[in-house]
Amino acid sequence: MKILLLSAYDAQSHCYWRTQLVAHFPEHDWTVLTLPPRYFSWRVRGNSLSWAYGERACLEQNYDLVVATSMCDVTGLKGLVPNLARLPWLVYFHENQFAYPRSGREFASVEPQLLNLYNALAADTLLFNSDFNRQSLLEGAATLCRRLPDHVPADVIALIEQKAQVLPVPLADELFVDSSARALSDTPNNAPLKLLWNHRWEFDKGPELLLAALQQLDSLCRQQGLAFGFELHIVGQQFRQTPEAFAQIKQQFAPYIASWGYVEDGQAYRKVVQQADVVLSTALHDYQGIAVLEAVAAGAMPLVPDRLAYPELFDQQFRYRSGEGESHALAAALLDLYQRSMVGEPLPQVDVNGLRWSNLRECYQRALEGKPLG
Repeated sequence: MKILLLSAYDAQSHCYWRTQLVAHFPEHDWTVLTLPPRYFSWRVRGNSLSWAYGERACLEQNYDLVVATSMCDVTGLKGLVPNLARLPWLVYFHENQFAYPRSGREFASVEPQLLNLYNALAADTLLFNSDFNRQSLLEGAATLCRRLPDHVPADVIALIEQKAQVLPVPLADELFVDSSARALSDTPNNAPLKLLWNHRWEFDKGPELLLAALQQLDSLCRQQGLAFGFELHIVGQQFRQTPEAFAQIKQQFAPYIASWGYVEDGQAYRKVVQQADVVLSTALHDYQGIAVLEAVAAGAMPLVPDRLAYPELFDQQFRYRSGEGESHALAAALLDLYQRSMVGEPLPQVDVNGLRWSNLRECYQRALEGKPLG
């Protein structure tokens, strides 16, 4: 097949997905167009204009299929480049704008949500990286439709639900490390646990919760006469504006920090991930949690909130209580892990082999062919 692949807001996770997709289907003829992940409001509404007149010759070639991320303006592209309207479209939802947490600083606009709604209606195949993502879009779109003043067709949500399927972003096979021999008994008792927090340094990844939990953990350790038994690896993509919580963490917990900031070298980053004992999420927003899953594939034990996509991925023993008292619940869970490590108890492991590319490739092949995933 000759496939046009469009990534209108080519953020790190979107780039990860599309490059792996192309690499795992070399038998297809791919044409890839991307736009940089900046100026969000303009990008999600203006990508059709940018491409329709900036890449027109490319868009007017003969394709068999269009694969697009949900940030693409599908209806705008179909209208501005008529031959695209005659092709089948597969839209992949890495996220949706209905469940995204608000910082209070963004411009209040319904436009991104309408874009999600129109894209879901205009595409032939809809894929979501988790059922949480799928359900939150359906529920959010239904709420939006109830708010609209008039002339809203009654079957809009049903039309979307009929073609919405769940297919996670796969993990590259090389990320997996044999963790059968990884046990705390292999290390000296009282050795610090290597705690990894590997997310974007933005408000939606919960840095304030991370700070509060670390502070409460420190207090609990002192109350019980224990040393702070963690080696901290706080890494991830950074931006011009960084939440103040990170500066406070660095100042208060400097003696325990072994890795800090963005690790640009991929091999060095994988080394940090592969040495982690526990990978932590404090996210307010995660539709799949790729950063956590990569660390789990490398042998780390996950400790994640009891919400978002995480109940789909991990048993209750790996999830701390969400809502009121969340930071205390997380601190207590971390203290329990440290106390268990002091007597050489092994960390429980999670099998995520089902997310390997080699195991999901057939599902992606069926999706590209427009077939149900089964």
